[in-house]
Amino acid sequence: MNVDELGSILGIWAHPDDEAYLSAGLMAMARDAGSEVVCVTATRGERGTPDPLTWPPDRLAEIRQDELTRSLRVLGVTKHHWLGYSDGECANVAPAEPVARLSELIDEIRPDTIVTFGPDGHTGHPDHQAVSAWVESAFRRTAPAGTRLLHAAVSHDWAHRWSDVHRDFSIFQDGYPLAVDHDQLAVELVLDDRTLARKLRALTEQASQTSGLITLMGLSRYTRWVSQESFVEATPVPDSPAAR
Repeated sequence: MNVDELGSILGIWAHPDDEAYLSAGLMAMARDAGSEVVCVTATRGERGTPDPLTWPPDRLAEIRQDELTRSLRVLGVTKHHWLGYSDGECANVAPAEPVARLSELIDEIRPDTIVTFGPDGHTGHPDHQAVSAWVESAFRRTAPAGTRLLHAAVSHDWAHRWSDVHRDFSIFQDGYPLAVDHDQLAVELVLDDRTLARKLRALTEQASQTSGLITLMGLSRYTRWVSQESFVEATPVPDSPAAR
């Protein structure tokens, strides 16, 4: 498909690097097509380390904020919003506030397409699942008729091809990913060399999260692993404006 068919895009994610792993190619291609792209991040990912003594939350939050800014710049994305919730605590946030804030952003931006996690949270992370639920509620409340809601997804073929990586490096929580049949994918991008190179640069800008895995996997294998992006069409619930 042509990415410009998606029109303006609003991506809503939980942590810095979620947007790069799941949609960097999509964002880069949309910007190249002249479409507006806006990114929203719920937390600063301040607990995204196995070594909190070396990387205390305040320090890591500052680093990851700067990393995300540089990463988005590589992709041509200049419009970004932080929601400011605590990393690891999204599931404990009363949803009324984040839903209201996302509703305001959707009403202000009026995107043609919203991309986010599915209800499973893609990796099974509770923050991802909470953000998915917030977006679904805000979408039902605010999105104009015709707005598309896409959930990041993986096919059974892709999950099988990379199962050793997912097992060896604990990419997903137990029982994940929840893969779908190939014919269920609404958008499947196999990134061309130029776009893939930009995605790789965007990911390497977020070195606090990616450098270790790149070293362990090897750059060539890591590059192949991130070379596809897929989404399924979310089915609007009956009271959604997009369903009318």
